[in-house]
Amino acid sequence: MSLRERFTQELKVAMLAKDAARTSTIRMIMAKLKDTDIAARPSGVDQVPEEQIVAMLRSMVKSRRESVEMYTQGNRPELAEKEGAEIAVIESFLPRQMDEAAMQAAVAEAVAESGASSVKDMGKVMAVLKAKHAATLDMAKAGPMVKAALNG
Repeated sequence: MSLRERFTQELKVAMLAKDAARTSTIRMIMAKLKDTDIAARPSGVDQVPEEQIVAMLRSMVKSRRESVEMYTQGNRPELAEKEGAEIAVIESFLPRQMDEAAMQAAVAEAVAESGASSVKDMGKVMAVLKAKHAATLDMAKAGPMVKAALNG
């Protein structure tokens, strides 16, 4: 089942369950997806591919995490809690992320495959990681791991 179909299906389930928070979050996701589709039209794309939808969801999670941090600093726990609930709903549509051990193994494999020998080759390793594990690997966490692997 594609992500678009899952959004529609989950929206129906949330509406029938009268889950207002989940319903509004899924509607927000669908609105953002529609905006993304519209923005892609000039390049001749009618609907963005799954990878771009995953990237859109990740950016939504990232912005909400920043909001949670700001609300926590501003002593607004109720708003931080609302953003946290939205993060949980959005992350339910994202593919499972690799754990620490799997990330280390993927980095070691990418270093070997790219033939990298120093930090200068970090771009090659990151390109291999992105090509193979873009959906399941947090690239922000992978960067320091690659650097450590190439320095070590």
